[in-house]
Amino acid sequence: MDKKRVLTNFTKTKRERATRMNKHIHELVKEGNDYVVKLRRHFRAFPELGGEEVETQKKIIAELTAMGLNPRSAAGTGIIAEIKGGRQGKTVAIRADIDALPIQDEIDQSYRSRNTGRCHACGHDGHTAMLLGIAKVFSTIKEELPGTIRLLFQPSEEKFPGGALAMIADGAVEGVDAVIGAHLWQPFAVGTMGLTYGPMMASPDEFTITIKGSGGHGSMPHQTIDPLYVGAQIVLALKTITGNNVSTNELAVLSLGVFKAGDVFNVIPDSATLQGTVRTFSQSTRETIFAAIDRICGGICAAAGATYNLESHLGYPPVINNPEVAKIVAQSAEAVLGKTAVFEMNPAMVGEDFSYYQQQVPGCFMFIGVGNKDKGFVYPHHHPKFDMDENAFSHGVEIMVVSAVNLLQA
Repeated sequence: MDKKRVLTNFTKTKRERATRMNKHIHELVKEGNDYVVKLRRHFRAFPELGGEEVETQKKIIAELTAMGLNPRSAAGTGIIAEIKGGRQGKTVAIRADIDALPIQDEIDQSYRSRNTGRCHACGHDGHTAMLLGIAKVFSTIKEELPGTIRLLFQPSEEKFPGGALAMIADGAVEGVDAVIGAHLWQPFAVGTMGLTYGPMMASPDEFTITIKGSGGHGSMPHQTIDPLYVGAQIVLALKTITGNNVSTNELAVLSLGVFKAGDVFNVIPDSATLQGTVRTFSQSTRETIFAAIDRICGGICAAAGATYNLESHLGYPPVINNPEVAKIVAQSAEAVLGKTAVFEMNPAMVGEDFSYYQQQVPGCFMFIGVGNKDKGFVYPHHHPKFDMDENAFSHGVEIMVVSAVNLLQA
């Protein structure tokens, strides 16, 4: 038999083996769907804030232990567990964030939050349930795996500085060859998935500008240095930065959310406060924007005789997908959802501390659609009526299981 025929037969056998594995995975995901939905509803009903996920941690550990795994606590209220395959090989980590938001739940469902002022209004309840579903599938097929799957249940994603760094400090990515994660995403329709092959999510930075003037009576503005007037000029000037100082090849956003000054209609105040956010994908662009903010404040305040203080709080690094890992994830998703349902999306200007894992090992983050107008799942993330089409959970489980298997074999 010539070498060409041997190679052809080997490729055919490998492809047939992958097809059988994917079929088996699909059947297991389908069988375990009720388990995932039930868990998701439990976590929605009992949400806990970042750093306070005590009962959530207990529930996750109990579920993993029942599967025969040996989970350990990490980052305080997080969990790390491993599923070792029947053959030695690579290690792939899968991460889910488990914390909720300080929001009053307003959905009209049986699984509405029972913890006052706490709500899974971002989808982390689904992430947690999906990763437990993933654990259940891998626990069943572990003897067929050529490597190790590491499960990362991370606390405090919503609460800066996030829980990823603490997870990493506790060994989350030691010996890991690739890491993947997903966000259930309301803007995308259920049955679809989006990702990028590079920049995916931005650095969410904050800034506060405090302007000091000299107050006085509203009838005698000539005796004052009006910080409200100075602040208004700064607001207008700041809105020119991304157009005038940032390259057209770079994505960047500068937005203002707070402008506070004064308490009485006829008194010019002594001070004014501005607060806003900067979203960028590179350190050089970040530095350019903050330098421009400082320069604008300095010039306008000097001209008016006011003084200012600029405080910056740098957020998570940008989420930047590894192109090779993203390619494998995209191909895996196409096998699950179909080619037309998987697309390259525009980068989102929101932030995520999944980026810290990507600084350590090659990784890919993806958005899995949960929106469905026909069913009324239209409220955005962080809205008190946010909810998800539960059909998406099986998509997420299957996509990440298939992706992880393919990454082990890459």
